[in-house]
Amino acid sequence: MGAVIVLLIVVIVSVLLFVLIAALMTWKIYNRLVTLRNRFQNAFSQIDVQLKRRYDLIPNLVETAKRYMKHEQDTLTAVTQARNMAANAEKQSAANPGDPEAMKKLSQAESGLSGALGRLFAVSENYPDLKANENMMQLSEELTSTENKVAFSRQAYNDAVMTYNVEREKFPNNIIAGIFNFAQAEFFEIEAPEEREAVQVEF
Repeated sequence: MGAVIVLLIVVIVSVLLFVLIAALMTWKIYNRLVTLRNRFQNAFSQIDVQLKRRYDLIPNLVETAKRYMKHEQDTLTAVTQARNMAANAEKQSAANPGDPEAMKKLSQAESGLSGALGRLFAVSENYPDLKANENMMQLSEELTSTENKVAFSRQAYNDAVMTYNVEREKFPNNIIAGIFNFAQAEFFEIEAPEEREAVQVEF
């Protein structure tokens, strides 16, 4: 009888130790996933700041160009529309960074905006007075600087997303990720390969 009680106590203690170790592992994995998710969301907030700055510069750029490019209304309208679409997509992705649908919409909108800006700068080559305009030169410089910051921030975000995604796919992390709904995060990539580079502005 005494041996049965000792065996029962050993089994109970072993089960309790197993549960405690499993709880500690779960707690550690959960906290690591939370940290990595917060890291990529913070990285997206850096993109967000630069995108908003970019969107704020574009109306001034279009307004300055309007004075010189009276016959290029379609190009200017396309830039404005692309900017508005990108700003709306940015708001959706900022509400839930990493969400696959929101990030795809942002990537597509940013590709469209980069293309529209590229066409604007190509057409502006035909307007020497516009190229010489001091305000246009300053806006172009600020836009180029912002484009470079967006590219740098996007790389930091994508690196953080990759780290998070790899961590959540490891075993047993994938079990904890599934239980606590740590969804896979989406990279922020520009759709068209020729638009991966920042818009080149030369005035």
